[in-house]
Amino acid sequence: MSHFSDRSVVAAALAAMTVGGVLLAGCAVPDSDQTDVAWSSVTSAEHSVAERTSAPTSSSATSTSPESPESADALAVLDTIPVKGRAPKTGYDRAMFGQAWSDDVNVDGGHNGCDTRNDILRRDLTALSVKPRTHDCVILTGVLDDPYTGKSIAFTRGQQTSTAVQIDHVVALSDAWQKGAQQLTSEDRESLANDPLNLQSVDGPTNNQKGDGDAATWLPPNKAYRCTYVSRQIGVKARYRLWVTQAEKDAMTRVLGSCDNSGRTRSRPQTAETTADTAVPPAARTTPARPEAPAAGGAAPYKSCSAARAAGAAPLHRGQPGYSSRLDGDDDGVACE
Repeated sequence: MSHFSDRSVVAAALAAMTVGGVLLAGCAVPDSDQTDVAWSSVTSAEHSVAERTSAPTSSSATSTSPESPESADALAVLDTIPVKGRAPKTGYDRAMFGQAWSDDVNVDGGHNGCDTRNDILRRDLTALSVKPRTHDCVILTGVLDDPYTGKSIAFTRGQQTSTAVQIDHVVALSDAWQKGAQQLTSEDRESLANDPLNLQSVDGPTNNQKGDGDAATWLPPNKAYRCTYVSRQIGVKARYRLWVTQAEKDAMTRVLGSCDNSGRTRSRPQTAETTADTAVPPAARTTPARPEAPAAGGAAPYKSCSAARAAGAAPLHRGQPGYSSRLDGDDDGVACE
C-alpha cells in the first residue's frame, strides 16, 4: 500500500476544507457544512497548518494517499472542533449519505470514471491486477499492508473473497450522523462518504469489530498506526464541521500525547530499571505491586477483559469506571484492547 509521508494529514484537511470548490463557513454553525459562505473566523493555528500544504483537486485520475500527521498540528486543530453530546441516531440510514461508492462527487477522485471503492483499493494495495477493458478501474487482486493490524492480506475480487479487505470510513457514517452530519446537505454527506481522507482499505474482520465506534470506544490494534488514525479523524471532522464528545476528545488527546514527530507512537524510554530487569533471568524476576487506579464514580474494576467486553465496556481507559491496571498489560492507559 502507499505508506504515509511525514507531512500533516491535518494540514491537508485544513488547506482543503472545501466542498464543491468553495471554502467552508467558520465558527457560527459548527455542525453544518454550507458551501455558500466564506470563513468568518480562522485561528492562527489553522493558518499556520494550511499554509504548508496545497489543497487536493476534485478530479484527480486516482486518489492520492492521505498524509501522516504531526501530533502538535492535530492537537491544535482538535482544539478548534466543538465539543457536544452525541445526538440521537434517529433517522440514520446509509442511504442518507448517497449511493455507495459513487463517482459523481466533488472530492478527490470524483468524476474520474471509476467508483470510489476501486479508487481506494488502487491507492492502498500493491501487486495489483485489473480487469481487462475496464480502463484499469476494476481491481481483481492485490496485497494490502493493513494499517489496522500490521498484517499482509491478499485480496481477490469475488463474492466469497472480497470481504477480506473492506473500505473503512475512518469517521464512521453513523458516528458522523450523530455529531453534525444530520445538518449537512445531501451533497455534502455524499462527499463525506466518498472522501479519500475518510477512507482506508483494512482487514475485514477488524473493520467489523470497529462498527461505528469513535476514538473513545475503538482504536486500531496496531498501536503504531493510532497517531495517524486519530489525526485523520480530526482532519475529517474539521473538514466537514462535525463535533466530538468530551470522551472522544479526551481519548484523542491521550493518543496524540504519545506520538513522535513522524506520527508514530513513541516507544517507552529505556531506563536503568528496565535495563537491569532485562539482565535478570525471567524465573528470578519479581514484579512490584502496582497501586490500582481508582475507577471513576467508585465503580469496581472488572475482574477480566472478558467481563468488560461482555458488558460492552472495552476498551477501558485509565480513570474510566471499571478500569484496572491489572488489565492493562502494557501500562499504556488502555485496558482490554
